[in-house]
Amino acid sequence: MPDRRTAQEALARLTVDVADWPTPGVVFKDITPVLADHHAFSAIITALAAAGRDDHGTVVVDKVVGMEARGFILAAPVALALGVGFVPVRKAGKLPRAAHAVTYSLEYGEATLELHEDGIAPGERVLLVDDVLATGGTVDATRQLVEACGGTATGVSVLMELSFLDPRSVTGDLPVATLLTI
Repeated sequence: MPDRRTAQEALARLTVDVADWPTPGVVFKDITPVLADHHAFSAIITALAAAGRDDHGTVVVDKVVGMEARGFILAAPVALALGVGFVPVRKAGKLPRAAHAVTYSLEYGEATLELHEDGIAPGERVLLVDDVLATGGTVDATRQLVEACGGTATGVSVLMELSFLDPRSVTGDLPVATLLTI
């Protein structure tokens, strides 16, 4: 699959490691050089969107959810590529209307995510999109938010997975599509 391979090569080539950010001991994966490269960004969006299609190319999701903040950058164009709506999952206190909230652990702390109560309709199938799958906490919290609305998370599509943090022990049986495993 050329777009997937192109996306993987671009990630490996253009992602910059930033040591001790945002806290000492954390190696931050800076994807801004990937986003700045039109061809790399296009290949990445196509590859991420593949998780929202079946083997015949038919779209099998009703919505794409992106987690704040870098998930927004990726999920919105994935939703456009699939022809479905985009729903943001925000940090606590950022949504103006009634929202569900879930607090979870990060690799370097704790956070709370929120989703408008009417962001996902009951029965809707939802693809979760983010940049990095680290501890799995963000994905698990987002799945809980989708389910609180009555929707079903059908899978997660991420740029890279930090396998040494064992995120799949937290994400459980949720299918994970990743472009690069570290």
